[in-house]
Amino acid sequence: MTVTVGLWLAFGLVILGVLGILISGIRSIIQGKQDLRKIITMIIPFVVFAITYGIYSDIAKAGISTMVIMMGLMVLGIVLSGLRGTFNV
Repeated sequence: MTVTVGLWLAFGLVILGVLGILISGIRSIIQGKQDLRKIITMIIPFVVFAITYGIYSDIAKAGISTMVIMMGLMVLGIVLSGLRGTFNV
């Protein structure tokens, strides 16, 4: 019984923490303290996960697919930034 109560309390604290982060983030966006590019960069993995979850309808497959896609995007970004630095574009 006490383990169940403890787990629910911990889960509730995690939810409260996430809500606090979301509220302060939204407030920062409204006040203009955040750059739009940074916000879009942080949202990309969630969008990729939503798309892969829509395709597979399985959290595990969607998570692995998201990881592989994000790693591919990372490699592509490194290659493009290296080429840009090499050719001074």
